[in-house]
Amino acid sequence: MDVERTRPVVVVMGVSGSGKTTVGRMLAERLGVEYAEGDEFHPAGNVAKMASGLPLDDEDRCPWLSAIAGWIAERLRSGRGGVVSCSALKYRYRDVLRQAGPGVRFLHLDVDRETTAARVARRTGHFMPVSLVESQFEALEPLRPDEQGGVVDAGSPPEETVENAVALLGGLLERSFSGT
Repeated sequence: MDVERTRPVVVVMGVSGSGKTTVGRMLAERLGVEYAEGDEFHPAGNVAKMASGLPLDDEDRCPWLSAIAGWIAERLRSGRGGVVSCSALKYRYRDVLRQAGPGVRFLHLDVDRETTAARVARRTGHFMPVSLVESQFEALEPLRPDEQGGVVDAGSPPEETVENAVALLGGLLERSFSGT
């Protein structure tokens, strides 16, 4: 496999309510790649636990992260690239995703607690209660220098956030997605 010709997979990460799904879908459409919703990789037990107001622990997250890493690995192997939403709050969680192969890029959607809580409170049909928002911020570890990607402000309208994301990842994505 020619890594230089492989399209990357962008992991849109951040706390619940940061806009991962909305921005992830729009970014995937903009880049012409498949989008995967990270929440759909959760086993039923994880969904039930969060819906009851209990945060997940590292043991709960293992099968979820492994499933997402499998999707990333398949997309990288095929050379098709993609975008996946995943909270990926801790460095060690992102490490599991990075092990899927070269070409993983992180886009951290940064948003304040108040905006996040308001967004989560407005959602309908989602298993994540507003009571768990603070636990997400407590778990969040910033991207480190050895992690490819960057941070964008997600307090803006989604269209603006996507524009800022493309600008941030610009040269990296253009080279990777054009195959040059």
